[in-house]
Parts: sequence; structure tokens; C-alpha cells
Amino acid sequence: MARWCYRHRLVVLLLWVGALFGLGFSASTAGTNYANVFSLPDTDSKSAYDLMEKAFPNTSGDTDTVVWKVDQGSVKDQAVQDRIQPALDRIAKMKGVGAVAGPYTGARGAAQISSDGRIAYAQLTFAKRANEVPKDLVQNVMDTAQGARKSGLHVELGGQAIQRVQQPPQGLSEMVGIIAAAVVLFLAFGSLFAMLLPIAIAVFGVGMGLFSTQLLSHATDIPDIAPLLASLIGLGVGIDYALFIVTRHRRGILRGLDPEESAVTALNTSGRAVLFAGGTVCIALAGMLVTQLRFLDGVVIGTSLTVVLSVMAATTLLPALLGFLGPRVLSRRQRRRLAADGPEPERASGLAARWSTNVEKRPRRIAALALVVMAVLAIPVLSLRLGATDQGNDDASTTTRKAYDLLAEGFGPGFNGPLQVVTQGGDTATLVKGIETTPGVARVAALPPAQGVTVIQVVPKTSPQSKETDDLIDTLRNEVIPKAGAKAHVGGVTAVSKDFASVTGDRLPLFIATIIGLGFLLLLIAFRSLVVPLTAALMNLIAAAASFGVLVAVFQWGWGLDLLGLGKEGPINAFLPVIMLSLLFGLSMDYQVFLVSRMHEEWVHTRDNARAVRVGLAETSRVINSAALIMVCVFLAFVLSGDSGAAMAGVGLAAAVALDAFILRTALVPAAMHLLGNSNWWLPSWLEKRLPHLAVEPREEAEPAPGEGPASVVHGFIRAADGEPVDGASVTLLTKGGRRLDRVTSLADGSYIVSVPAPGTYLLATSATSYGSRAAQVVVGDGPLVYDVELAEGEVDAVN
Repeated sequence: MARWCYRHRLVVLLLWVGALFGLGFSASTAGTNYANVFSLPDTDSKSAYDLMEKAFPNTSGDTDTVVWKVDQGSVKDQAVQDRIQPALDRIAKMKGVGAVAGPYTGARGAAQISSDGRIAYAQLTFAKRANEVPKDLVQNVMDTAQGARKSGLHVELGGQAIQRVQQPPQGLSEMVGIIAAAVVLFLAFGSLFAMLLPIAIAVFGVGMGLFSTQLLSHATDIPDIAPLLASLIGLGVGIDYALFIVTRHRRGILRGLDPEESAVTALNTSGRAVLFAGGTVCIALAGMLVTQLRFLDGVVIGTSLTVVLSVMAATTLLPALLGFLGPRVLSRRQRRRLAADGPEPERASGLAARWSTNVEKRPRRIAALALVVMAVLAIPVLSLRLGATDQGNDDASTTTRKAYDLLAEGFGPGFNGPLQVVTQGGDTATLVKGIETTPGVARVAALPPAQGVTVIQVVPKTSPQSKETDDLIDTLRNEVIPKAGAKAHVGGVTAVSKDFASVTGDRLPLFIATIIGLGFLLLLIAFRSLVVPLTAALMNLIAAAASFGVLVAVFQWGWGLDLLGLGKEGPINAFLPVIMLSLLFGLSMDYQVFLVSRMHEEWVHTRDNARAVRVGLAETSRVINSAALIMVCVFLAFVLSGDSGAAMAGVGLAAAVALDAFILRTALVPAAMHLLGNSNWWLPSWLEKRLPHLAVEPREEAEPAPGEGPASVVHGFIRAADGEPVDGASVTLLTKGGRRLDRVTSLADGSYIVSVPAPGTYLLATSATSYGSRAAQVVVGDGPLVYDVELAEGEVDAVN
């Protein structure tokens, strides 16, 4: 497939461009129809909503507020009333608005004016819930209310429906993330063209994913946060996947391969790992379905579709673009050096090789240090509290944030999240008195009953996201309502958020077990080992705990919130653990696959665990760290989105990826694999026979069997760097698939001779005490092959 795409590059490029523009045109024509569907059966808040919908069909929907404030005088002044009341009357007549309760009409109006007379509010009750209210209606309400503004009179609107139309600046976070990724790529590659390749792949994958998600929003329920999360994960994996393939391709050209052969080899090695890694991300995302929360179904669709399209772009469009560039994928300096000095030798060097050697020498010390760092970062997770952020976390420039602040200033923080106690039967008067005497209640008002159902508005003294408000809901449900002998349920947006957090927390263990179990099975099949997937599962849990510890410290404890400009501290969004664990699991599996697949490749060839771990880390740590740095830049850029949920996800995922790549995959995983030794690759024989074969590495070419063709030998001398012979060096001849054919020990003069069954390509691995190991491909013809080996102390090298 890679060769076909490389040779038919113009056709492939035109197909992708046509698909992108076609989807873009269709999506822009169709528009969006995102819907936040919270289905919480068997919860108290759902029972309250059902009762309200039955008794008050036109007022059971979302209740939003219009808030106004005067700089001087009072909101009761006739001049103020003459501007506000006509606007409220026009809003009340709009189709879809169930009722408008203002401060200037009715017996309850006086309660909607602050004690100092400078702030007042009106309640707008829509006929439907916030996610079902048409955006055009909400926009008309906003325009009408804000049309009453004048100098000295401030008018703002708050509520769930209003918040839906307060979109943050579109594309800002994505653009900042792409620019940051471009800088990292240019520093890594030193080539403008090589830098643009991963960016282009990510743009195609994310663009088509977002357009497709937008079209699907007309066919199924997709929440409005899905495209934001899809672009967040799509940009990260799209750039990363292309980075892995381009890095392998550049290495092939530097080793002397023709650009076409190098591209095919890159896709047949790193491309396979990309397919496997993309599959693990999608499986991790699909794990959200076990929570049976309908809100997350649309997130799974949007994010998984974007990941699939990013993988397709990396495996089809990328080889086509490589065909257009040819050797220009290298920097000018690299091309000049290649022309002057010829192909570079197969050798890992520099900081990555030195670090890999240090890990091999001091595995216990490095593993202990890494574990201590992760454990300290995970401590805050012990105080994790799930809930829902309120509009006090919105951007300070939005009308919802301004309305929130005005209500808190005039009436107390509890006005931003009133509770609705819905009762059917029983002694309502006794219930109202019981609620009034409950600690933490600021105000209680019973609305006129309808069809035997009474709604009691309860205003807490604390904000919707505070723990005291959660405790108040529990007190009302468990003590006050049973004591009054009433059949009542506690509803409202705040109660729904609490129930959502409770349901999510209850289902989280099943979700974690599902994604960890699926990941274990995938790695078990891919690497034919029990220890490798067990290690990966443990590392994923450690990474999750540490990253959630960072989230709690920042967003729940408030450390650094002022720097982020995200308002005050509060609980962690209830849906975030499920989404973040899915993404974290998928991304960490990516790094595990890229790291361990190279180690496994070396293990198959040499059966030397120390060498396999050392070479695998030396060759992949640089590209993994570059990929992680790009991910961190992309995720942190989403702090600029203006959406508190996206900012939480961005900070959490940035912390998770940084810790996973820079500490776990670079230090703890290789240190643990050195300590475990050959048991890393242990698999019971009975299980080996029953497992299906899923090769992350490409299939080996047909190996010559003993006795086929004329037998021959490879012989020569093993010498040190100073020319002295190396006595007792181990010399092993293997097939390309890793099957050992012959093994000898060098003599006192350094000479060796191994037998070869037939002409072909083999691997010759040499190792000696106090010296480094060395492996190389040798091509044996019809006659004997003379091949001398030079060993250097502490040398690290590798064979692709």
C-alpha cells in the first residue's frame, strides 16, 4: 500500500484534498446540531424533572436569568423600569419561552431586588431543557435583553441555555498548538519540509474528523464538547504518528536507502506500529461506552472518528507527500553530508545512548527515584472530588460570568444554583418549614401547585460547586424530606450535576478495569509476553494517579489558577475522569508500543534482554520525548479555549503525557525491564499455542532452511578499538527472524568461524565482557565471507 501511494502520489493527494473540501462544504451547508443529553435514569433529580414536566409542561425546562445593575440610584427608578420591563415583555411573548418572572410584577417581585436596591433579576423559564432550546431563540433573548442597556445600566444574562451560545474564540487554541508543534518539529528535524509533513497530516485528519462529526450531529446526539476534545486528541496523535514515520524514513535515507524504499520500509515498520497504536486509542475511547452514560456516546464517536482519519492520513497521504519531497525530507546539511561522506553507520549515539547506558548501569536507583516522584505527585488525588464547575469559571468577558458575579454580589453565591424540591402529596407546609430551618439554606419559596405537584425553590447559602451545597442536597434527601413525611425529590441543575458525579464515580471502577483489561490483551498478543502487558497496566495506573494529582492541585486546590485565568477553585468535572483516562490510556499505549516494539525486535534478533532494552531505549527515547513535547504544547494550548472543561482536560492530559513520556517510558519502564531480565519475554507454552498472531513488526522474509543450497561460512577476527584481539567473545549467527543457527567463541588471536546453511542475509551478533555488543546484517554469497568485527568499550549500536 505504501509503495502504491508513493508512486501514485498525485492521485492520493487529490483524493484527500477533494474529500476534505467536500466534507467541509457539506458541513458548512448543513450547520451544527450538537446536543448535550444527560440521561440519568433511577436518580432523584431525574424523578424531579419527570414530575415537573408532567405538571408544568411549559415551565419544566431550563431556567435562566436576566440580571441588571445601576451605578447610581435604584433599579426601582421609573427610568430603569421603562427600559427593562418592555424587554422582558417581548421575551415573554417569544415562542419557546414558558414564563418570565420579573421584579416589577407579582407579589414575589420584591424578593428579586437586592437589599441595597442596585441589582435585580428576572427568571426566564424555557419550555425545554438547555440542550434542547434552539440557539436562535437564545440569541434573540440575549439581543432583546441587552438592547435595554444604557450608560449606568448594566444588563447581563446567565444560565445553561445562555452559556451554550457563548462560544469561545474559534480556532485560537488549535492555532497556538499547531504553531508550538511546528517549532518543536523544526528543532527536531532542522528541515522546513520535514516540519510541515506532520502538521499537514494532523490538519487533514482533524479537519475531516471535525467535519464528519458536525454532519453526524444531525443523525445522533453529539455533545458540543465532542469537537473540542476531538481536535485536542486528533492534533496530538496526528502529529505524533506522522513524526514516528517521518523519523524512520529520514533514518533510512541517511543509511543509504533509495527514498522510495526508505518510505516503504518506514511504513512497513513504524506504519504498522501506528496502525496498532491508533487501534488501541480507539479501543480505549470505546471503553467509555461501558459507563452507559449517553452523554459520552457522542464523545466516543467524534474522537474515535478523528483518530481513525488521522491514522489513515498517516498511512496513505504521508507516503504520497514523501514521494513529492524525495531526499528533501532531509535538511540541506544532511544532504550535503550524505553526498560527501556516504551513508551513516547504524549506531545510536549522543544523549539518548548515554542515558540508555546509565539506566542499564543503575536500574534500581533510577526506578526508585521515578517512583518517588510519581508518588508525591499522586498524593493530591486522595482528596479528589467530582462535581460540576459553574459559570464562575467562564471567561471574565462573557455575559454568563458577569451575570454570575452580579447575582453573587446582590443575593449571595447560592442564587447561581437554586435547588428545586418537587413534591407530590404529603404536607407541603411542613416540608417548607423543615427546609427553612435547615442549615445552609438562604431562602425558600413555594410556587403555586399544579395537578397536585408543588415546586419549592431552595436557594443555598453556598455556590453550586461547593461541597457544602452537595452536603445540603444529601441532607434534604436523607433527613428533611423523610422527616416531613412528603413524597418529594430534589432537582435542578446543581442536583443533576451532583447525581451525574455520583453515577460516574460508581461506574469508574468498571471502566478502568475494562480499558486496563483490553490493553493487557492487546499487548499480550502483540509482544507474546505476560510481563510486558502487566508492566504497562501498572504504569498506566501510576500515570493516571499522578496526572489526576496535578489536576486536583491546580483546579481543586487552586494552585496556579490565577496564572491560567480560570476563575476560582472547585471540583473536578464529573465527566473528565472517564474522558481523560480514555485518552491517557490510548496515548500511553502509543508510547509503550513504539518503545517495546523496538525492544522486542532486538530481542527476537539477539535474545539478549539487556541489549534489547538498551538499544530500544536509545533509539526511541528521542522521538518519544519529541512527540510528547508536541502533545504537551497542543494540550496546554487548550487553556486558551475559554472553556473550563477543555482547560481542565488540556492541563490534565499535558501533565499525563509529560509524566508518562519523560519519567515512565524513559526511566521507570526500561529500569524495571532491566531488573526483570529475560522474564520480560516469558509466556507459557500452552498460552503461546492458543494466542492469535498479531505482528507489530513486519513479517520476516523467507528464511533458508539448513541443507538448502551450498553450505558456507563467515569468518574473521574480533578486535578491540586499539587493534588488540578479543579472546572469548561470543559470536552468534541468526536468521533475520531471530532463529539461532550457530554460536562460537573467539580464540586467543580473536579469530572465529561460524557455519552458514545457504546464501542469504543473516544477523551476526557479537558480545564480550567489558565491551559493548554489536550486531550487523551480513550478506553471504556462494563462497565464504570474511567479516571482521571491532568492539569498543561501552559501545551502543543497533540494527534496524
